[in-house]
Amino acid sequence: MKIALVGYGKMGKIIDEIAQKRGHEVVARLKETPTAENLNNPDVVIEFSLPEVAYDNIKACLENKIPVICGTTGWLEKKAEVEKLAVDNNTAFLYGSNFSLGVNLFFALNEKLADLMKNVDEYSCQLEEIHHIHKKDAPSGTAISIAEGIINNNPKFDAWKLEETEGKQLGIFAVREDEVPGTHSVFYRSEVDEIEIKHTAFNRNGFALGAVVAAEWIKDKKGNFGMKDVLGL
Repeated sequence: MKIALVGYGKMGKIIDEIAQKRGHEVVARLKETPTAENLNNPDVVIEFSLPEVAYDNIKACLENKIPVICGTTGWLEKKAEVEKLAVDNNTAFLYGSNFSLGVNLFFALNEKLADLMKNVDEYSCQLEEIHHIHKKDAPSGTAISIAEGIINNNPKFDAWKLEETEGKQLGIFAVREDEVPGTHSVFYRSEVDEIEIKHTAFNRNGFALGAVVAAEWIKDKKGNFGMKDVLGL
């Protein structure tokens, strides 16, 4: 495949390396807004940029009828607009708050546990995410996905909130620490014990590989997708 990389920071460079190892050609490495000219006619765009520019980047690609794999978090108030653009332009869009295989298995485990806990009143629940100090958004997109998985499967909660909560809000605690790639934990605590599920990323390679696998999967597809579709979860 011909792949264009939009956003060329640490993640973009790892994706570049992995894509080439898997036999793909990287035809553009952009730090600026994509256009029909500078994208160089790719089969797919992989977008890992910054929250403040992600929407404009994605919009430009979709309007040029190029499928987009997006891993940028912190812009999701405009996700519905992007999904409409994908349909209107007869192309494809795939958003992942986290492309790691392990994290997506963790999402499925989290939803199952939330369903099991919905009728057990003795336990409270909260989330914690730890990331490197350079991360722009808090909580992480992965933590939001985890929270939504709990809310959708446990009627005790109807919203998430950063740090202290009230009522039916689910608490997310965001920690920024050194060069941590990403650690996510869900805690169920009672007066007598605690249940914890946790995912710890050792490096960014798992995220990058997942993004390339998603790009391979989306070829010739139309519509809006997520990593559940790619992995058949």
